[in-house]
Amino acid sequence: MRPEYSLALGVIIALLGLAPPGDVVKKSSRILIQVCVVLLGATMNLHELWRAGVTGLAFAFGTIVATFALGIILAIWMRVDQKLATLISSGTAICGGSAIAAVGSTIRATSTHMSVAIGVVFILNAVGLWVFPPLGHWLGLSQHQFGVWCAVAIHDVSSVVGAAGKYGDEALHVATAVKLSRTLWIVPIALAAAWFFRSSLKGQEGRGRLPIPWFIVLFVLASIAGTYITAIAEWMPLLTLIARRGMSVALFLVGLGLSRKALASVGIRPLALAVILWVYISVLALVAVRWTIT
Repeated sequence: MRPEYSLALGVIIALLGLAPPGDVVKKSSRILIQVCVVLLGATMNLHELWRAGVTGLAFAFGTIVATFALGIILAIWMRVDQKLATLISSGTAICGGSAIAAVGSTIRATSTHMSVAIGVVFILNAVGLWVFPPLGHWLGLSQHQFGVWCAVAIHDVSSVVGAAGKYGDEALHVATAVKLSRTLWIVPIALAAAWFFRSSLKGQEGRGRLPIPWFIVLFVLASIAGTYITAIAEWMPLLTLIARRGMSVALFLVGLGLSRKALASVGIRPLALAVILWVYISVLALVAVRWTIT
């Protein structure tokens, strides 16, 4: 099943109240996504990965800073809670739910903050999976251009891989490398957010621990193995197939993990903030991609 249909099917089942309770589905989807990303690493040439990663780092700093700056300004103007705005900005600028979870743990965000932020990001993430591939064709973007663009503008790794995979193999490889290079920004952004909210954290015990994205390290090691161990080349078509099929299953589980409560808690102002930031980073990234990548 195609990734966008897998996601939609999971959402429908969740909204019908047929999804299993608890966090098992969410944990399973996260683990499966990471496994599939590592498998994709084995199919990518290390030198191509390095070039794409450097491109991602060049785009990352400017777009992340610009997104957070606009998020702070809009939050004040729209009267959105600053912690909630920080979570939405993190999810938009870096990597969706993973960034929200990491930053939320360091600033001691409430469960309501987390639910709202994840809810709005989930909605836009699903829209991006459906909209970006046809939009990329309409704009006449090359495989490389689309890979960079969707990695910057689409929130979660799962939807980035799903959208880029629909566009083509080169787009998939570029998008995966660029998105993972952005994921590395979770640590400095989470630390910066904790410093920004330091006054409200005083006296609170057990500040959230920063999750270390070990799967990125495994992804790079898999790429090294795929580049220098010739025997792996024979397995690359199968690894690619398994990774893509696995990502479709992961997207189904992501949709299945959406709760009615989280969706119902999404208010108009947080949603408007998330949409504005998403459109802003999408347009900013598109202009940069068209200007710098041929």
